[in-house]
Amino acid sequence: MDNLKSSELVLAPNGSLYHIHMTGDTLADDIFLVGDPERVNMFKELFDDIEYESMNREIHALTGSYKGHRFTALSTGMGCDNIDIVVTELDAAANIDLGSRTIKNDHRTLNMIRIGTSGSLHSEIPVGSLVASKYAIGLDGLLNYYSHDDSQLEEPMTQAFLSHMQLPSRMARPYCVKAGESLLRRVADGMTHGITATAPGFYAPQGRHIRIAPSLADLNEKLATFQWDGLKVTNLEMETSAIYGLAKIMGHNALTVCLIIANRADGTFLNDYHEPMRDAIVRIMDRLA
Repeated sequence: MDNLKSSELVLAPNGSLYHIHMTGDTLADDIFLVGDPERVNMFKELFDDIEYESMNREIHALTGSYKGHRFTALSTGMGCDNIDIVVTELDAAANIDLGSRTIKNDHRTLNMIRIGTSGSLHSEIPVGSLVASKYAIGLDGLLNYYSHDDSQLEEPMTQAFLSHMQLPSRMARPYCVKAGESLLRRVADGMTHGITATAPGFYAPQGRHIRIAPSLADLNEKLATFQWDGLKVTNLEMETSAIYGLAKIMGHNALTVCLIIANRADGTFLNDYHEPMRDAIVRIMDRLA
């Protein structure tokens, strides 16, 4: 393949990836993705030593070790548009020679674990619960812009979802993706397993009505009644489908574990979730380390 053009593979002045400010050398194979830049500081407190740190816009990158195991923690900001940037650049750090702008011959596989917050669609999944996403449903449309083989995604599940939801044609076509099986086995024991729906926004795309009424008044009710592989759509958030889809196409493993901080069914909200989030991070790092 020809060298990637500087307008396509954009680098910072120091030769690192433009947005994430990382290279292959500063990136661990096991990566935690969090939305909030401040949440990376939880990892900073828990790591035994810090090898690398950078901050650029909403992206706070940190690589260090915990119990002898090397991890990277990286904030993404909110939404699938940010995930598109972060996951693409993580893959580039691992699999592109940034000096020559060429694809490396040997593929490096990354494990991406999103630890986030989310809203439950069912009263039996209360605030404070941990939900591991066995599947993701993308309402965001991002994967429609990428060439991929339908076998990389869950097309039968997508067809069943389309039939169930009866979405207007003006909406982006949904897509369904499965989590990385190895990560699900290593990390998710004892957690609620479910299907996570990823919305392209926080308000109307998640059925919230502030001053402008949502065009899909029964969105959450329809989502809550969809089932696949014996699982319900358990929760609704803004990043997982893009992480799963891009990881699958690029040959990486991905898993999302969300702390439930809102229950949309009974209207409850967990205001202070610092300690439960810290406990979740420790629990998952222990299982990986």
